[in-house]
Amino acid sequence: MAVKPPRWYFSLRSPYSWLAFRELTETAPDVADAIAWHPYWEPDEAGAARLAESGVRLPYVPMSKEKHLYILQDIKRLTTARGLSVAWPVDTEPNWEVSHLAWLVAEDAGRGRDYIAAVYRARFERGEDISQRATIAAVADELGLDADALANASDDPELRERGLAALRNVDRDGVFGVPFFIQRFDKFWGLDRLPGFVAAVRAKAASTAPTPRPAEEVPPAVLVPAGDQGHAGGCG
Repeated sequence: MAVKPPRWYFSLRSPYSWLAFRELTETAPDVADAIAWHPYWEPDEAGAARLAESGVRLPYVPMSKEKHLYILQDIKRLTTARGLSVAWPVDTEPNWEVSHLAWLVAEDAGRGRDYIAAVYRARFERGEDISQRATIAAVADELGLDADALANASDDPELRERGLAALRNVDRDGVFGVPFFIQRFDKFWGLDRLPGFVAAVRAKAASTAPTPRPAEEVPPAVLVPAGDQGHAGGCG
């Protein structure tokens, strides 16, 4: 059986995923490029019913008032420490298929990461409702993508099927919250576990990297003199 690549589960709803996305892409771009990206969201009624038919029940429970108030306080601390500010959105009629299925369209166009960044800016920096199709259309326009295709992704039967497949991955991997990181058998849950995941991925990459041959073992014919050896920092 093929070994699954290291991966992380993100949610466009989650402020902790927003902060993890920023830290992963800004401080560990090598790891961000090396891992698989998987979305996580709470499905709508039709999606939940389809998942239940195949025996999948995602471990999501409605948030208590106490937990909600704690998260507001915690994110305020975390953003302040990072020199950021947060504009809390008001989700009047949340439908997370709208934003997350649109990610599949952006990913197909090779702009998945750019889309995530733009949606996080809309949600947590401008306080916009990402369940509104107009918000997703504006994100698509910003990225030069097909606004209709992204804004109406949740109406596309094929994309909905792909979305259900993505949520079945959540179940198979035992994901119970976001951000969630997996390296082989090791699982890391939460923003504060990101450094451990990054270290694990880098350690694995280092252990499997080929060992360079010592210079004295390279055949003399390969060691051709060159006029410009470059500067001490390497290529460039």
